[in-house]
Amino acid sequence: MNIISRTVWILSIVSLLTDVASEMLYPIMPLYLKNIGFSVILIGTLEGFAEAIAGLSKGYFGKLSDLKGKRVPFVQFGYLLSAISKPIMGILPYPTWVFLSRTLDRFGKGLRTGARDALLSDEANQETKGTVFGFHRAMDTFGAVLGPTFALVYLHFYPENYAFLFLFAGIPGLLAFFVSGFLKEKTKPVRNVEGNVSILSYFTYWKDAPSKYKRLITGLLIFGIANSSDLFLLLLLKTKGAQDSFVIGIYIFYNLVYALFSFPIGLMADRVGLIRTLLIGLFLFCSVYAGMAFAENSIQFYLLFFLYGLYAAATEGVAKALISNIVPESDTATAIGTFAGLGSISALFASYLGGIIWFYMGAQSMFFFSAILTFGVIVYFARYGNALSLQKS
Repeated sequence: MNIISRTVWILSIVSLLTDVASEMLYPIMPLYLKNIGFSVILIGTLEGFAEAIAGLSKGYFGKLSDLKGKRVPFVQFGYLLSAISKPIMGILPYPTWVFLSRTLDRFGKGLRTGARDALLSDEANQETKGTVFGFHRAMDTFGAVLGPTFALVYLHFYPENYAFLFLFAGIPGLLAFFVSGFLKEKTKPVRNVEGNVSILSYFTYWKDAPSKYKRLITGLLIFGIANSSDLFLLLLLKTKGAQDSFVIGIYIFYNLVYALFSFPIGLMADRVGLIRTLLIGLFLFCSVYAGMAFAENSIQFYLLFFLYGLYAAATEGVAKALISNIVPESDTATAIGTFAGLGSISALFASYLGGIIWFYMGAQSMFFFSAILTFGVIVYFARYGNALSLQKS
C-alpha cells in the first residue's frame, strides 16, 4: 500500500512553501513589532486576536466544506490570501495595517485548514493516520527550517532591515498557491441544508458530537490556555540578552528537530497508540516551560528547544489524527474546524493572559503558570485517555 499518496505529496509541498514564507517572518516578528513600538501586552493581544480569527474561520469553512462536499477551492483560496498578506506588514508598518495583515493571513489559514486536513484524512485509514499527518507535519516544518535560515543569512548582511523580508515572503507564498492547482477534487456527497451557514453555526456540532470527541477536545482546550504564542519564548531569549542571530538560529534548530521527528513519531504513534504519544508530548511541553523559567545559558536553551521540537512533533499531527479517527468521515472538516473554533478562544485567552502575567508578575511566573496547567491536563488524559479508542462512535 502506498501510504504517502500523490495528494499527500502535493499538500505537503504546498505547506512547505507556505511555511518558508511564514516562518522566515515568525522569529523576527517580536523583534519587528517591538521595533515599531508594540508593547508585550499589545503583542500578546495581536497574536491572540489573529489566532481567534483563524480558529473561528476554520470552524465555519470546515463545516461549509463538509456541507458542499468540496475541499480543493477552500485549500487554494486560503493559501492565496496568506500569500498576499505578507508584503502588507513590510510596506505599511503601522498598528492598524499590522493587525489587518495578520488577520488576513490567519483568515487564509482558517479558510484552508479544515478542508486540507480532511483531504489528508481521506488519504489514510485508521492504522495510517499518524503516519500521513506526521509526514505532512514533517514537510510543513521543513519549510519552517528553510524560511528562518534565509532570514538569518539576510540579516547577517542587513541587520535590522526587516521590511524586505516581508516583501520577499510573498514569492514562496504565491508558489504554494500555484502548486495547489495540481490538487484534484474527490466527489463528496452534498448535504441538503436549508438556509445559510452562519459564522458560529458550527458550534452546534458540539451538541451532537461523539462523547469521545468531547472528552478529547475538553483536554486539548484546557491545554490551549497554557499554550500561549511561541513569540513569548523568543521574546524571553531577547530579554535575557540574546542577539537576533541567536534568536533566529535557535528557532531554526527547534523547527529542524520538529521536522526530523514528525514522521518517525507519527509512525510510532500508529504502533504504540495516539493517546500515549500525545501524553509524551504534553509532558515534554510541561518540562520545557518549567525549564525556561530558570534557563540562562545557550546550552540550556538549546536543550529546551530540542525538547520543544519533540513536543510539537508528538502533539499537533497526533491530535488531528485522533479527531479524524473518532468522528465519522463525513464530519472530519467540521470536527477539526469546531476544535479550531473553540481553540481560538483558548488561544486568544492564552496569549492575552500570558502578556498580562508577564507584564505584571514577570516572565518566570508566566512560564510556571503554563507548566502547572499542562501538568493538570496530563493527569486528565492519563485518567480518561483509555476511553478514547480508535473506533468511531
